[in-house]
Amino acid sequence: QAEDGIRDYKVTGVQTCALPIWKSTTLLQAAWNYRERGMQPLLLTPRLNTRDGLGRIASRIGLDADAHSFSEHDSLLEIFRCQHQSSPIACVFVDEAQFLTRRQVSELCRIADEQAVPVLAYGLRTDFQGALFEGSQYLLAWADVLSEIKTVCHCGRKATMVLRIDATGRPLRSGEQIQIGGNESYVSVCRRHFHEGLAERSGPQLPFSDLEED
Repeated sequence: QAEDGIRDYKVTGVQTCALPIWKSTTLLQAAWNYRERGMQPLLLTPRLNTRDGLGRIASRIGLDADAHSFSEHDSLLEIFRCQHQSSPIACVFVDEAQFLTRRQVSELCRIADEQAVPVLAYGLRTDFQGALFEGSQYLLAWADVLSEIKTVCHCGRKATMVLRIDATGRPLRSGEQIQIGGNESYVSVCRRHFHEGLAERSGPQLPFSDLEED
């Protein structure tokens, strides 16, 4: 298992990036670079990501942009072809790429390989229990280049994992894999503090040794 929890999955001609905190900011900045040069990017975001509003990608520093929303049943290849016919697409950007299905990751590979259009997909590698998302699993398996965007745990180490926390800041161990949230629900930590369940420097250490392992 790689040390980094957030990666930049790059498939030939298609680049996918994943990071715990700044993924949307990085995506929006990269998309702006294309627009600034007169090239048309295609922005995609999962429909289940309702935090920013349907068909919107927003960052924590105030950047935002319209995007084409898709469900798990949609064909990203068909969406691309439709948009590409009306206005040539120079690059495809996918936010929250961990929510992609296996088929959709395969379609991104086809866009890169058959259409020679770069694809950048941004998302998390693992969930709050340390397990791979479906999208992340196949991006890791099929990408040509994997790049991480580093962030830091409260202890100063590289943050590679994500804790889900409740309203009091206590880490949670169980629940649905997908739960949309921001700083109020998730915190990025190093592997040590993920296993210790320590969400912040001044908070109490919450050992999980008394819990049964699966």
